[in-house]
Amino acid sequence: MNTGHFPPPKRLGLIIHGSVILVLAAIAVIGFINLTRADVGPVFLISLLTALASFIPIPFFVYRAYSLFNADYHLDRDSLAIKWGLRIEDIPLSDIEFIRSSNDLTTPLPLPALRLPGGLLGMRRHPDLGAVEFLAADSGKLLLVATAKRVFVISPENPAGLTQTFARATELGSLTPAESISVYPSFVITQAWQSGLARYLWLTTLFLNLGLFIWASLIIPSTPLVALGPQFAGSALEIVPSSQLIIFPVASLLLSTAGWIAGLYFYRWDKQRVLAFIVWGSSMLMSLLFLLAVLFIITTPV
Repeated sequence: MNTGHFPPPKRLGLIIHGSVILVLAAIAVIGFINLTRADVGPVFLISLLTALASFIPIPFFVYRAYSLFNADYHLDRDSLAIKWGLRIEDIPLSDIEFIRSSNDLTTPLPLPALRLPGGLLGMRRHPDLGAVEFLAADSGKLLLVATAKRVFVISPENPAGLTQTFARATELGSLTPAESISVYPSFVITQAWQSGLARYLWLTTLFLNLGLFIWASLIIPSTPLVALGPQFAGSALEIVPSSQLIIFPVASLLLSTAGWIAGLYFYRWDKQRVLAFIVWGSSMLMSLLFLLAVLFIITTPV
């Protein structure tokens, strides 16, 4: 029997998500550059808020792009495995009541609130089906996978091929009884939080970044000018507005966020968890170095 992989359409979704990430990154970079040139005042505040508002969604869209790139629906005689980023659902064929097109519904299927091509994700309720979870990319190729607990909505590139393969697999019967598996992204965070070392590294990095933000916010209004430059004998120091100090907590926060996400990526596998702790430890050390850099700057005479 022809079983195998029925991935969702990815090209359009990856292009759109990549474009959104590039636009947000460009806006964030422009905002950070303006921070280095603006004095304390409305322009400085607008640049800061613009930069932060543009950066905050970037990890969200990066994860969605990563999830789409690795998304797959794998069907064999034992189960249907749905993989979407850190979300994994492995459904035994014996638990599947039916697989059919969403066009067969008498009441239209409500789509997720935040939907982009390549990213139809989230929970909705349908008057006939009850709880429905979307793990799909294309609203024109939606299939309903009904189980006793929940209905999943998927979008294989070849819906007819998956439906026909499921029918043949059901007729032939299962070779080996499979177990139902459900893995959510939050499970990785919860599992890592149970580690005392992970909690220590996360909380220390968080408090270092909060302290750096508060400290820079107190320094900027009270110190109009600071000296930047290499701390060597005979080297020239550049005198700049103290508002440029905001770059240090912002950069520390951005890099710490990237490190936290990268650590979660490695923590999923037992053999690579040491890499997760190395990344989280490096993020903590980096935040400490940013704090020391600000200390050296404000103690350097202007």
